[in-house]
Formats: sequence, structure tokens, C-alpha cells
Amino acid sequence: MPVTRPEVGGPIQHGGNLAQARASFPDAPEPWIDLSTGINPHSYPHSPLPGNAFARLPEPDLAERLKVLAAEAYGAPSQAHVAPGPGTQILLPILAGLQAGWGGGKAAILSPTYAEHARAARLAGLEVTETEDMERLADGRLAVVVNPNNPTGRIVRRSELLALAAVMRAKNGLLVVDEAFMDVSEAESVADAVDAGGLVVLRSFGKFYGMAGLRLGFAISHPETIAKIESRLGPWAVSGPALHVAGEALADAGWQKAMRERLKAEATRLDALLAEAGIPVAGGTSLFRFIRGPRAQAIFQHLGERGIITRRFAERPEDLRIGLPAAEDWPRVEEALRTI
Repeated sequence: MPVTRPEVGGPIQHGGNLAQARASFPDAPEPWIDLSTGINPHSYPHSPLPGNAFARLPEPDLAERLKVLAAEAYGAPSQAHVAPGPGTQILLPILAGLQAGWGGGKAAILSPTYAEHARAARLAGLEVTETEDMERLADGRLAVVVNPNNPTGRIVRRSELLALAAVMRAKNGLLVVDEAFMDVSEAESVADAVDAGGLVVLRSFGKFYGMAGLRLGFAISHPETIAKIESRLGPWAVSGPALHVAGEALADAGWQKAMRERLKAEATRLDALLAEAGIPVAGGTSLFRFIRGPRAQAIFQHLGERGIITRRFAERPEDLRIGLPAAEDWPRVEEALRTI
């Protein structure tokens, strides 16, 4: 059966759309519980923003400090290997454009995965192949691996990624490893290996720190590639409020450690509820659980009718992703799962 793909440049459905949830379930109780995004429900407790955070242009020295902190937090060789941007979403078409050039080319993406990588590559004029075969990723000028994967939680070994990066580097290609959920994963980052070239690592700030609305992400790569990315981003790529919040959060190792432990415990709690409801967990990270099976649509419907939105996938109807509830939402989620 052929898989329906979104048109190039057309809308792709994502989590976090409460207006759509209300339209689908108009009789559901309010307030809605959003388990559709895989974002930490416990936001980083930053200090108050400076009074001029919105009034002034972002200070260049704060942007440089952010690069230093990001390099330390993510294991990059130096701040020269880091390019901050207003969310990794903005970085995807930039990276695809670096490989498209004037003559086009091919991109191969390890699938199923986050759909925006394929859309960005198509918008850049690349011919896109979505494959579950690691060996086929070297076929094009751009290879993309999300590690750990969203939504399945699949982990690709570091040795495999470095071997693929070497192949791409030898033919002036590029491997993009999207490590958006690496903060809560047992996978091994490859951010420390970018100096050899042919490799870009993406890191998302908002997911782990529970601040997706801040719109902040990082590209980590060889300084020559970073210079190309920053030239396309232009000045003031990161807002003043984002510089303030991330400057505190990336340096707060104590909070990071405690939060990883908390999320792991809460994911275990969700696993127990799903098991009690007879719902096997097929994968995920400690920020979300991945369900695969013939009951996925029925689970989505049951929870939606009770004001709890999860992430379903139109092109893969047996797949479902369920995020973690906020502290005050656990009782409603528990009751809904126990009545399935």
C-alpha cells in the first residue's frame, strides 16, 4: 500500500496543536492535557529576565558566552564549532541548502522519523529517499539520522555514525545527526567528532529544558561549516531572553542531573500505567513513549474524548507517541488509561 507524503512545502501535522484537538473533540473536558509533543513538562526555573531583555538588541558578548556554554554542555571541541539559532527548525533548510548547491542532488533519511528533515531537503531541491537501511544513507550528498529517533527511540551506535560520516566526508557530502533528545538518552553523542568534517550535530534546547517556545537550537560542526551556517542566519540569531535563560540553564549541571533522574522515574510510572492498560511500549525516550499496534487509533480516540491529546501519524496509523504529563495532570491521565 503506498504511503501518502505531504506535498513539498505543504503543511505537516505536528504535536502541540490544541486548536486542532478541540476541533476533533469538541465535547472533551477542559483544560486540555497535551501529551503530543515530547517536551519536558517541567520548565527550567530561570531567574527573572533583565528589564532591557526585550528593549535592546541581543549583546554579542552574551551570544559568544552562549556558544562557550553550549560547547561545554554538548561536548563540542570549542565555541568555534557551535552555531546557535532560533530553533533547530530554522537550521534544517540551511543545512539542506549547503548540500543542494546549484546542481541539486540526493538526500537519504533514516526513517520513520521527524518529517521536517525530508520537507527541508525537498524545499532545497534535493531528491529525497526515506529508508530504514543504514547502508543506503551514503547514496546521496546529504544523509540524516535522528539519534535517538523521534518517535521510535531507535538508537544508532556511535561507531556506525562515525563510519558513515567518513564516507560522506570523502565525497564532500554531509551527515546530519539530529540529537534533539540526546539529553535524556543513553545513546552516545558524536558532537565531539565534528572537527574531522562531513558531520553536523543538531541539539535542541527547548525539549529537555521544557521551553520549546523560547525557540533555541544549536548546530555543531567544523568551523568552516559553522561559518557558512552563521552567514545565512545573519546577526542577532538568538533573542535576548533566550540568551539569558539558556545562559543559566546550560551551566546548571545540578538541575540537569536531577531532571534526568526525575524524567526517568516518570517514564517508568507511565510504563506501569500503560502495562496495566494492556498497552505494550515499543520504544521511546524518557520524554515520551512510543506505541505501535492495531489499538493505536482507539487509544488516541479514547484519550482525546477525555481531553488528553497524543501524537498520532496519519501515514502510520499503528503508531502513537505519548509524552509525560505535568505533575497536576497525572490523576486525569491515570483515570483515562485505567478505563481503556
